[in-house]
Amino acid sequence: MEREFMEYDVVIVGGGPAGLSAAIRFKQLADKAGKEYSICVLEKGSEIGAHILSGAVIDPIALDELIPNWKELNAPINVPVSVNRHWVLSEKRKISVPEFLMPPLLSNKGNYIISLGNLCRWLGEQAENIGVEIFPGFPASEILYHDDGAVKGVATGDMGIAENGNHKDNYTQGMELHAKYTFFAEGVHGSLSKKIIKNYNLRKDSEPQVYGIGIKELWEVRPENHNEGTVIHTQGWPLESDTGGGGFCYHLENNQVVIGFVVGLDYSNSYLSPFDEMQRYKTHPAFGDLFKDAKRISYGARAINEGGLQSVPKLFFPGGALIGCAAGFVNVPRIKGSHNAMKTGMLAAEEAFNTIEVGGPNELVGYEMAFKNSWVYKDLKLVRNAKPAIHKFGSFWGTLYAGIDMWINNIGFGFLLPWSFSHMEDHACLKPIEECNPIKYPKPDGSVTFDKLSSVFLSNTNHAENQPCHLTFLDNKVSEIVNYNIYGGPEARFCPAGVYEFLKKDDTIMLQINSQNCVHCKTCDIKDPSQNINWVTPEGGGGPNYSNM
Repeated sequence: MEREFMEYDVVIVGGGPAGLSAAIRFKQLADKAGKEYSICVLEKGSEIGAHILSGAVIDPIALDELIPNWKELNAPINVPVSVNRHWVLSEKRKISVPEFLMPPLLSNKGNYIISLGNLCRWLGEQAENIGVEIFPGFPASEILYHDDGAVKGVATGDMGIAENGNHKDNYTQGMELHAKYTFFAEGVHGSLSKKIIKNYNLRKDSEPQVYGIGIKELWEVRPENHNEGTVIHTQGWPLESDTGGGGFCYHLENNQVVIGFVVGLDYSNSYLSPFDEMQRYKTHPAFGDLFKDAKRISYGARAINEGGLQSVPKLFFPGGALIGCAAGFVNVPRIKGSHNAMKTGMLAAEEAFNTIEVGGPNELVGYEMAFKNSWVYKDLKLVRNAKPAIHKFGSFWGTLYAGIDMWINNIGFGFLLPWSFSHMEDHACLKPIEECNPIKYPKPDGSVTFDKLSSVFLSNTNHAENQPCHLTFLDNKVSEIVNYNIYGGPEARFCPAGVYEFLKKDDTIMLQINSQNCVHCKTCDIKDPSQNINWVTPEGGGGPNYSNM
């Protein structure tokens, strides 16, 4: 059947900070020029913000440019950073690194502790107020092309399809959205963005993207254990020296505390479980009585871009552009990317508006030029060797090298270190199980540490029953024959939601997929050593429904 379609000037796939900033900026320019250009945002979550997960300490530089009067408009940004600490942890002790030793670019002066999900909800309201059309619960599942190979737009997924492929009573066909320009703002490792990158060979002149998995919990603590505005970052324990990553603890308002842990997905030990590393992390004596009589409110997990400047692909292609984390603009040492995501969305919107105004070509060449002339490029260039140095030299020496590199760049002598280190794809770093040292994780106590299923419950994850599995396999037997036999079934460990479970039946190992648990973190698509898992969008509105995350 031929699908219905709608025409827009710009279609944006993803209602995160990049997509919403692009929509607002394009509409601002159109209104200023008195033009009736149309723009829409597709969001796969049940509402704007439902799938948004970040630390988050935000640098407001991009928001200041986009909506200068955000304070008067009651943006949910209420907690300025007042205390900034960095700890190096051993199993029982901590060493506090004096702030004057830290490179100045790592300072959090002028930054705010926020819920990025709540900020996106607010940005969504601002966008709708000026005429942007937003469609939550409608995941883009297909890229549409013109006959000449340029992107024509996207199509939303069909709804009401049973697991066996038959149409259910509530079947609704997807809709096509055509546009002069389509922006892909899906976030990290988006299901369509990875196709665009491959189809147009956008990584031809860049390093592969590498990732971390970030796991976050929101707690309500006793007033005497709460210090609003405090930001703590840690490195070291519980990770071994050859594994990159670290933890964070942020004190929000209303006696709420965010605790989180990031594990670089370039780890090699097949026994490692990022979820269990996070649970161990909370037991460190440095946190004292923080969790005493406290209540865990929410849980979530999400992959994070860690490749930096050298992993940013070509940003434009015929008919569209990559913006935000779909391209990868996270500043890893600063543990910040939202400001860069917002700015790149704004830059793409400005170029699209100017090009439409003059009836220009279908390739937004000026967007990439604008990026290279922006503070985003400078932000990333200063720290480009921090992440690969830790992978190359280990945690201690890599951190030391990264610190020296950032200090030299910060004082303006970056020409002394003009090189950029390369990356290895994360899935290629995993070693066979027989070459790895087992890791014994303690059982959860149900008070400070927890299991995966009780954690997923707090993410409010839900998928419609009887629908095709959105975790697809190129070969259904690879997980049992290759991944289990050679790597010990790492899917069961690197997934932070208990989606993958190896069962033994009649001396045969079988992989059970609990897709209803999926929190859409994309770790399986990234870390699978056989690159056999392909994550695609489930039925609209499915997945987590994060609150205040």
